[in-house]
Amino acid sequence: MDFIITQMAFSPFTAFILILTTVIPFSKATLTTHYYHQTCPQAESIIYQTVRNASLYDPKLPARLLRMFFHDCFIRGCDASLLLDSTPGNKAEKDGPPNVSVRSFYVIEDAKAKIEKACPHTVSCADVLAIAARDVVAMSQGPWWPVLKGRKDGRVSKANETINLPSPFSNATTLIQSFAKRGLNVKDLVTLSGGHTLGFSHCSSFSARIHSSTDPTINSEFAMNLKKKCPLQNKDRNAGEFLDSTSSKFDNDYYKRITMGEGVFGSDQALYGDDRTKGIVDSYAKDEKLFFKEFAASMVKLGNVGVIEDGEIRVKCNVVN
Repeated sequence: MDFIITQMAFSPFTAFILILTTVIPFSKATLTTHYYHQTCPQAESIIYQTVRNASLYDPKLPARLLRMFFHDCFIRGCDASLLLDSTPGNKAEKDGPPNVSVRSFYVIEDAKAKIEKACPHTVSCADVLAIAARDVVAMSQGPWWPVLKGRKDGRVSKANETINLPSPFSNATTLIQSFAKRGLNVKDLVTLSGGHTLGFSHCSSFSARIHSSTDPTINSEFAMNLKKKCPLQNKDRNAGEFLDSTSSKFDNDYYKRITMGEGVFGSDQALYGDDRTKGIVDSYAKDEKLFFKEFAASMVKLGNVGVIEDGEIRVKCNVVN
């Protein structure tokens, strides 16, 4: 094992998490931080500049790209299958119900196009997405970590498989089981749920908690505020609520809100109602540095889920070669 820190020449982040260059057991391929050092040393710089420039015009970009990475890795592993377009004979993941609201694919396409000019047929779309997810977290004042690279892109993408994505209505047991199937433990579940510190939810994802029979785990005053934003006969498609009070900043406010009964999703609040997860929520609510450290480590584990050796390097991320 070797300690490798990459791309510090261009990285603006003075605080970062050092992670061992190693192979996670459930990965089928060997990933390393220095995979493109010889073949495309400018890859991470290109991705960072592309994502940074796009975020200046789209403040929702960090949340969107982080969610994109999660949704890609949870279905068929981190193989960029979410980026593939549907064809006349196949409805792809991005058109599955949970992914209809996933946005900003153009940023990954743009970064990939620039990399293709610099280093043709070298960097996978899956690696571009993994690096972009790291960069948006760091740009949002969260942790920075060396991304392990060397993924290949998958050739299969099926919309009906998105039913296996974790739901905002899930209870703790269902969530724990879903993460376990992907080699992720209880701590990874609570840690990666912290990605909700960035983001916004439309009313449809939580309205059942506040209407008809109000969820007893939700803070009553918070529930009233949500009802005002999302009335029973809501006609505003854009109505909803931010997932924490500092939604553009990556911090531990998400966990603080959960401890006060102000989790927006039922799945978020469920983490505080189960003895297997409650203590971890409390520890992150009290210690932001601990959350940052564990989030970086869990993102590396997530990035190793279902990595394949027999895929391809797509020239364009939305179509197979």
